[in-house]
Amino acid sequence: MTEAATSARILVVMGVSGSGKSTVAALLRDRLGWLFQEGDDLHPERNVEKMRAGIPLDDTDRAPWLDACAAWIRARHEAGEPGILTCSALKRSYRTTLSQGLADVWFLYLKVPERLLQERLANRPHHYMPGSLLPTQLRTLEEPGADERVIEVEDRDTPEATVAAVLERL
Repeated sequence: MTEAATSARILVVMGVSGSGKSTVAALLRDRLGWLFQEGDDLHPERNVEKMRAGIPLDDTDRAPWLDACAAWIRARHEAGEPGILTCSALKRSYRTTLSQGLADVWFLYLKVPERLLQERLANRPHHYMPGSLLPTQLRTLEEPGADERVIEVEDRDTPEATVAAVLERL
């Protein structure tokens, strides 16, 4: 981290499927009172159907989704409103697209052991992202580098403990 995380006004909660993005983001929204956007809701229907069928997305599939996520971030920035967005943001290039060089955009990387991810996905039957796609996400993941505006939090015992760790960093 090269700057104080206190400059974060827009937080992108990132990580692979099952890392707890939605749960942690909702808790942060409740604690901070910031606007919240579930990134999954911005996927084009075509992407949702592919994932539901167990077909991994490629960069071409992800491009319109990342553009929609970036537009939401840009709107918050331009309005001077703080916000929280969930988005896997698996590659550095995706994070670059999302942040658009804005200093107030930070990434919260939820780092979770693969064994725990598998358990969580097995117990999440109502989501369109099947656990069978986890290996593809893990292969695609480019962990954030030290030169990126990122807060990295390893899995805690509870979502509340994770949020407490994040709030300490903010």
